[in-house]
Formats: sequence, structure tokens, C-alpha cells
Amino acid sequence: MATFEREALQGKWVHAHEEDTDEQMVFRPAGYDLPPARGRRAFELKADGTFREAGLGAADVPDEAGGTWELRDEDTIVLGEGAPAGVPRVMPVVAAGPERLAIRK
Repeated sequence: MATFEREALQGKWVHAHEEDTDEQMVFRPAGYDLPPARGRRAFELKADGTFREAGLGAADVPDEAGGTWELRDEDTIVLGEGAPAGVPRVMPVVAAGPERLAIRK
């Protein structure tokens, strides 16, 4: 089992869906040169334990939410209070580095 430092996960991450595999969702840091796409999902994990999340909502209008997050067992991001897709939402981390974050589907 790989372990990850909380600081390595902090920042704004944008879904690079073209890099996804059957087992993983791939995110790149905000500002990374991704090809144009309609409605990329993004989230920001902040040092104070809060997060912001944005995605494409109904009628192509951006949908934003926020709440709290934690790193559990050194390899799982847990979005808590405020997570739009249910609480808690668990995101097992496969890889984390400055240029790439991979989450197990």
C-alpha cells in the first residue's frame, strides 16, 4: 500500500478524462496544458481542511460545492460535509505528484 503526504494532495486538480483508464481517474493541476473539453470536473483541496468542487451541472451551467476533506489511512481522500455526490465520498489515491493525481474508480 502506497502512502501519500497531505501536502502532495493539496491544490486545484482538473479531470484529464482523456488519460483515464478502466481502473483510474486522472487529474492534472490547474494550469496544466489540457486539450479543450466541455465541462471538465475540478476540485481544490485546501490546507485548512476545506475543499471546493466544480463540474458541469444541469443545462450546461457550472455546479459548485464545498465542504471539508481529510486524508484517511494515508492513501484515501475523504470528502465530507458539503460533498455534492454524497457524504462521505471516498477517493482512493493510486498516485500523487506535482503533475498528476490518480484516483481508483
